[in-house]
Amino acid sequence: MKRKAADSGLLLVALVWGTTFVIVQNAVAFLPPFAFNSIRFFLAALILGVWTVFSRHQKKGHKRNERIWHKGISLGFWLYLGYGFQTVGLVYTTSSKTAFITGLSVVVVPLMAAFLLKQRLTVSSAASVIMAAAGLYLLTGGSSLAMNKGDFFVLLCAFSFGMHIVMTAKFASGAPVLWLTLIQLAAVSVLSMITSLFLENLRAVFIWEVMLQKEVVIALVVTAIFATALAFLAQTYFQGYTTPARVALIFALEPVFGALTAYLWANETLGAKGITGCILILAGMVAAEFPFAKIVKKRKTKEWVNS
Repeated sequence: MKRKAADSGLLLVALVWGTTFVIVQNAVAFLPPFAFNSIRFFLAALILGVWTVFSRHQKKGHKRNERIWHKGISLGFWLYLGYGFQTVGLVYTTSSKTAFITGLSVVVVPLMAAFLLKQRLTVSSAASVIMAAAGLYLLTGGSSLAMNKGDFFVLLCAFSFGMHIVMTAKFASGAPVLWLTLIQLAAVSVLSMITSLFLENLRAVFIWEVMLQKEVVIALVVTAIFATALAFLAQTYFQGYTTPARVALIFALEPVFGALTAYLWANETLGAKGITGCILILAGMVAAEFPFAKIVKKRKTKEWVNS
């Protein structure tokens, strides 16, 4: 029962994340990308900060782990790059394409883990990379020259999220969850604000006419509360009742929800070639976590016993 509840909760997280692509795209038409991320993650960190204050267990965990700040800021840096590249990319490309290209992070994780953590590259990983690369080729128009500026930024976003996942696997063991998450979100907010100060016109940002735009208010509320603070807490909690492979497969549905939302809310269409590319990327994401080796080994064992 707990596993079913966990799968349902993670599916809801994927749904929330999938719907935010269109919402954020509407908001950055009024609010510059890094200013938006700064406010979004500040609000999310504020929410988790209040939660942490009332969590005695997390306070004790924080005192026992002296390196929590180093770990949190390191993870926050990759999260900052991921959301920064994604939000900037949404200015120049469609939300449906952004959803699927972002999903490539599931595919690149095994490659990064093999290189950085010396983990063995499996048949599943190799197959997923081939399918995802073919899918990206078709999704961006069937030509390397067709990848526009927005697609390229989102591709960098996928690699940044991939690094965040790999580093989380390295740092998160034994760390107090709430503190680690809180420090990450605060780091993203600070780094985004610094970037905004250098690259964006803040005088044109923090004025009531901009901040009270319906699109901006809805995006900040939905992303800060539901897609950031609550989503990260839910993911951390529910992952304790299911396997990493099932989590990855459930999250593979995020770009599907993103494309569906883009079609219903923004009337975005991808065309036959783009849809084929999306299917290949999705297949690659599933293949990345599919236990080919275990199935082959199980069959060989069964054949040996029967013989």
